[in-house]
Amino acid sequence: MSARERREAFRAVLAGAAVVRPGSVYDAISARIAEDLGFAVGILGGSAASLAILGEPDLVLITLTELAEQVRRITRAGRLPLLVDADHGYGSALNVRRTVQEIETAGAAALTIEDTLLPQAYGEPRPQLIPIDEGVGKIKAARQGRSDPSLVIFGRTGAVAISGLDDAIARARAYEAAGADALFFTGVKTRDQLAAIAAATTLPIMLGTVDADLEDDDFLLGQRVRLANQGHAPIAAATQAVHATLKALRDGVRPKDLPGLPPAEFTARVMRDGAMKALMAEVLGLKG
Repeated sequence: MSARERREAFRAVLAGAAVVRPGSVYDAISARIAEDLGFAVGILGGSAASLAILGEPDLVLITLTELAEQVRRITRAGRLPLLVDADHGYGSALNVRRTVQEIETAGAAALTIEDTLLPQAYGEPRPQLIPIDEGVGKIKAARQGRSDPSLVIFGRTGAVAISGLDDAIARARAYEAAGADALFFTGVKTRDQLAAIAAATTLPIMLGTVDADLEDDDFLLGQRVRLANQGHAPIAAATQAVHATLKALRDGVRPKDLPGLPPAEFTARVMRDGAMKALMAEVLGLKG
């Protein structure tokens, strides 16, 4: 599947009649597993990328080059349409333009540009937002950096929890007018908040992790929610599994006695062993 086809598949999700929950992925194997399980969309979150690339908290310590390379590793591994958390675009609106160019070239289907002030300001313990006009400039720059019009650009804001619902709506309307393809809101807690946002905007909506009050798909659909994030549990689970396995080995458990290891057939499937053997037979003359 080409990058354009993945982007068109992502757009079909936004135009569809279902609430889709992306599979959180962070490398080639996790993306293949998500694809094999039938996820329609994958998401590379900022926290997952930071943990996978640096082993550090999500403090915007990774560089654009590192992020783009991880996106490239994921998208080359399969057909899963990938949504990328591009944070604040790694700087000013000019940096956003470059970020979109690099993430698009790496094969992403969609990306988010947020209006959080990043990195965190000196002496400010709470998150802050950039001015609306600066956020608008970033959305405009993102559109200018896009060479494939099918690439989806999300305007993202956490204003609901930072500066209030009215400001979140004002920002969303401004990003919509600037040409965003969809809107991503974090910090929405109640049905009333979501209903007010939906009434004031027209674009497809994505929500960050929500409380039980907003887990009703029928209600979400009525508010134009098409994507609902589930957090990034897979990389946390994988980290715990690696820790447990290494600890067991360090404690003297023999490799063949390790609990929780997958059967060989599983590993062969996720690494596409059959396809590679067929290719080797064709181009190297090797007969298995």
